[in-house]
Amino acid sequence: MKTKNSLFKKMGIIIALLLFNISFSQNSTLSGTVTDATGAGIPGVNIAIKNSDKATVTDFDGKYAFTNLRNETVTIIATYIGYKTTEMNIQINGNTIQNISLVEDANVLDDVVVTGVVNPKTKIKSSVSITTLGTEQITQSAPRSTAEIFRTIPGIRSESSGGEGNSNISVRGVPISSGGSKYLQLQEDGLPVLLFGDIAFATADIFTRFDGNIAKIEAIRGGSASTLSSNSPGGIINFISKTGKTEGGNISTSFGLDYGNFRTDLDYGSKIGDGLYFHIGGFYRTGEGVRKTGFNSNNGGQIKFNITKEFENGSITLYAKFLNDRAAAYMPMPVAVSGTNANPNWKSVDGYDATTGALQSIYLTHSVGLGPDGNVRREAVSNGMHPVSKSIGANVSFNLENNWKITDNIRFSSNSGGFISPFPAELASASTIANSFGAGSTLSYADNGVAFNTPNGLVARIHMFDTQLNNMGNFMNDLRLTKKFDKIGITAGLFKSMQNVSMSWLWNSYLQEVSDDNPRLINVNDAGGNSLSENGLYAYGTPAWGNLARNYDTQYNVSAPYVNISVDATENLSFEGGLRYDKGKVTGSFAGGASTTYDINNDGEISAPEQNVFAIDNANPTAVNYDYDYYSYTLGANLLLASRQSVFARISRGASAKADRILFSGLDYLDGNKINALDFLTQAEIGFKQKFDNGYLYATAFHSKTDEQGGFEATSNSIIKNNYKSMGLELETAYNVTDNLDLRGSLTYTKAEITSGDNNGNQPRRQPKLMYSFLPTYKFMDNKNTLGLSFIGQTKAYAQDSNQLVMNGFVIVNGFVEVGIAKGLSVNVSGNNLLNTLAITEAEEGSITENTVNYVRARSMTGRSISMALSYKF
Repeated sequence: MKTKNSLFKKMGIIIALLLFNISFSQNSTLSGTVTDATGAGIPGVNIAIKNSDKATVTDFDGKYAFTNLRNETVTIIATYIGYKTTEMNIQINGNTIQNISLVEDANVLDDVVVTGVVNPKTKIKSSVSITTLGTEQITQSAPRSTAEIFRTIPGIRSESSGGEGNSNISVRGVPISSGGSKYLQLQEDGLPVLLFGDIAFATADIFTRFDGNIAKIEAIRGGSASTLSSNSPGGIINFISKTGKTEGGNISTSFGLDYGNFRTDLDYGSKIGDGLYFHIGGFYRTGEGVRKTGFNSNNGGQIKFNITKEFENGSITLYAKFLNDRAAAYMPMPVAVSGTNANPNWKSVDGYDATTGALQSIYLTHSVGLGPDGNVRREAVSNGMHPVSKSIGANVSFNLENNWKITDNIRFSSNSGGFISPFPAELASASTIANSFGAGSTLSYADNGVAFNTPNGLVARIHMFDTQLNNMGNFMNDLRLTKKFDKIGITAGLFKSMQNVSMSWLWNSYLQEVSDDNPRLINVNDAGGNSLSENGLYAYGTPAWGNLARNYDTQYNVSAPYVNISVDATENLSFEGGLRYDKGKVTGSFAGGASTTYDINNDGEISAPEQNVFAIDNANPTAVNYDYDYYSYTLGANLLLASRQSVFARISRGASAKADRILFSGLDYLDGNKINALDFLTQAEIGFKQKFDNGYLYATAFHSKTDEQGGFEATSNSIIKNNYKSMGLELETAYNVTDNLDLRGSLTYTKAEITSGDNNGNQPRRQPKLMYSFLPTYKFMDNKNTLGLSFIGQTKAYAQDSNQLVMNGFVIVNGFVEVGIAKGLSVNVSGNNLLNTLAITEAEEGSITENTVNYVRARSMTGRSISMALSYKF
C-alpha cells in the first residue's frame, strides 16, 4: 500500500511539473505591425500560424497579436488581397515582436482605401469607388507626363496633350468648362497641391511630379471626396509618398532613343533607429522633349525628403519638397480637316506634323515688354511651364486613451514661377493676315526680308501667353479628432487653408509661318512700305482679343469644419455619412491694362508697335472683398454579401469655388451677393465589388448633375457657362490568367448632356461616350523579364458644345519590355503611341466648311516616342 501511495505521489509531482512547464512555456506572445510599401498599417490582413488552428486579423492600425504560445520556432503566413503572400519562420522566446512588410502584387490593385476617407478601410468594405495604381502599373502605360498616368483610371478623362502640365482633367462627364481640373482635386499625401484646380496658367499638375518618391496613386471618384477636401466634389487623385519603412532604393537613368531627353532618378529609404525611418529621392532631367521645339525645353528637377518617428501610440512624419523644373507647354497647333462636320478627315498640314511639331522656335526665344511694375522685362520662351515650389510639412497621428485618435496634416508651400508658350489666335492664308493690317499690306520673313512664300501659304497669328506667377503659395492644415465607440466612429475635423493667387499676364502678338521646323517670324508692311512690326512682333499686347494685360493679387482664406460618422450596423452592413461647411473670405485686387507709348528696345525711336504698348494699369486697380460659403454632404452604405463580394450606394453633393476665373467679368466685387463664386455638383452611385482568387471586378453606375455659374477661358477669350447632367457606368478589372500572364482593364460609358443655354440638349464638348483601357503583361524566362502593352482609347467626341465638328475616336498603343541583367539590375525599353496615331483631344473651332480643306487649331497626343532606362534596385 505504501508503495502505491509513494508511486502516486511521484506521479503527481511529475504531472504538476509538466503542467507547470506547459503553462510557463505557453505564456509567450507574438505581436507586430503589418505595413505596406509606404509604411502605413494595413487593417484586415489574415495572419495564421502554420500547422495550427491559431489565426487572427490585423486591427485598424495594422497590428496583430498571438498569446499563450510556446517558446519554439513557428511559421506564420500573412495573406491579403492585393499583396503577395508572405511566409516567415519566427523563433518565439517570451514576448516576441515581428513586424511584417507586405509587397504589393503588381497585378492586383492595393486593397486599402486611405484617400477621401477618415479611417483606412479595405475596398470590399468601403462605400466608395476608388482605384489604386502602383509604380509597376504606371510604368506599364509608358506615360510621358503626369496627366498621362491618369488615363487608365475609370471615370477620369485626362487630356494629356499639353505637355508636363496644363492638362484638362475631368471626372464622370462633369465638364471641362474652362480648363484645368475644376471639380477634381490633386493631392500630395492627403493635402491639396493648390486650393483650386483650374487657376489659369497655374493648374495643380504643373506643380506635381511623379518620380521614385511615390509609392502609389489613389483616385477616388465621387463618394466622400466632397466632404473630406475643399473644391473636390468630383473626386480626388492622391500621390502617396514612400516613408522608408521598407528599406531599399532605386537609381535609374533614362533617355530618349528618338527624341531629346536625359533623366536620372534616385531614391532611398531605410530604418535609422528604433522606430525611426527616412526616405529621400528626386530626379533631374534635361532635353528638348517629345516635340521639336528647337531648344532645350525640358530642364529641371525635384527632391523630396521625409523622416518618420514612431512612438508606442502614434507617429510623426516631417516632410519637405523642392521643385524647380521647366517643361514645354504645347498649345493647339495647325491641323487640316476635310470632309464633313459629322465625318471629318483629320490629318497633318503640309510642312507641319501635328504629332511631333511645336510652335516654339529658335527665331522666337524671348518675349520683351513692360512688366507688372512698369519696367521692361525679358522672359525666355524656353522657360515654358516653370514651377518653383518649396514645401515643408508634418503629419501627426496618435491613438489616445478611451479610443480617441488625433491626426493633423499640415504644410506650407511657397509656389511661384511662370508660364510662357505661343498660342495660335488665328490660322489663315497670307493674304487674309496681310489684309487684316489694311489693304495692300505685305508680308516678309523677319530674318532676311524675303517676301513670304511658305509652300502651305499659312500664317499663324501668335499670342504669347507670357504669364508671371508671382505668388501661388499656400498654407494647408487638416486637423481630425476621432472617437470610436462599440460600433460607431465619429470624426470631427477642421480644414484651414490660405491660397495666394498673384500673377501677371504680359502678352505680346507675333506673326509666324506654319512649319514644324523652327518656324520663322514674319514682318508686315503697310501699302506704303512702312513697317508695322519688328522681328515678327506687331503688338505689345493682344489687340485681336481686345488686349488682355492683367494683374491678380488676391488671397483666399478658407475655413471648413466637417464631421463624419460611420456605423457598423451588423458584421456585414455599414453606413457612413459626412457634412462639411466651407467658408471663404476673398480679399485683394486686380487690374486691367492701359495703353502707353514706350521705347521698349531703347533705340531712341518709337516704332509702330511701340506707339501702343499695352501694360498693367496699376493706377486703377479694382478691389476684391467678398465672402462665399457652401455646404457639402455625403451618405453611403456598404453591404458585404460574402467575404469577397459587396454592394454599395452613395449620394453626395459639393461645390467648387472659383478664383481668378470670375475676375474681369464686370461683377461687383465688394458685394458677395453679386459674385458667381460657386459651381455645384450632385452625384449618386451604386457599385458592385467582386474579388476572385486571381483578380477582381468593380462596377459602378453613376449619375451627376452640375449647376455651373461660368468662368473665363483664356484660349477662347470667352465666358463658359452651362449646366450639365450625366449618367454612366465604370468597370475596372484585373486577372492573373496564369503565373506569367496578367490582364488589367477599365471601361467608362458616359451619357452627358447640357441642360441650359443655347446648347441645351447637346453633348458637352470633348466628352466621348466610351473610354477604355486594356493592359496585358507577360513575364518570361523564369519571371526575370516582362513584356507589356497598353491600349488606351475613346470613341468620338464633339469639338465644341454646338455639336457640329466631330473629333474622331482613337486608340493609343503603348508598350514596354524589361529585361533583368543581374540581381536588381534591369533595362527597360518603352514606347508611347507606337502606331503614331493622330489623336485629337481638343479643337478651338466648332465647325468647318464642308467638302473642302480647313485649317483648325487643335491639340493632339504626341506621336511615337521610344525611350530606354537602366535601373538598379537595391
